[in-house]
Amino acid sequence: MTRSVDRSQSVEQLENDRWPEPPAGSTSLVTSVHALRRKPVGQLTVEELRRLIGQDVGLEWLLPLAVEILRETAPGQAGGGFYDDDLLTAVVTRSRAVWDREPELALELRDVVTGLTDLSPYVKPEVDAFLASF
Repeated sequence: MTRSVDRSQSVEQLENDRWPEPPAGSTSLVTSVHALRRKPVGQLTVEELRRLIGQDVGLEWLLPLAVEILRETAPGQAGGGFYDDDLLTAVVTRSRAVWDREPELALELRDVVTGLTDLSPYVKPEVDAFLASF
């Protein structure tokens, strides 16, 4: 991992940037992203990480956590266990500029995804595109 993340702090605290409350009538996505920015990153579920990463929120702190989760769950996938394609998709579909800023993390992710087998046809093109960018 390229940086140590204080898991007791929220994205809001780590960024030192408090967002105002979402406007009245905001979508559930907007409302949940605002709320999740205030939750300690160490308490975020995989689904919550996926949601924030998919919205390009807090990537500097959340991508290292996501790659850690993917690295830890990859061996179970190889053994026929459940693999969370949603988090993987959110991570590998971040822009090339994101990975250019985090080259060590990108290499770590590359090592993780090259070991994955039997990916669903829904995520395989995204993984292949990520790998082709190296």
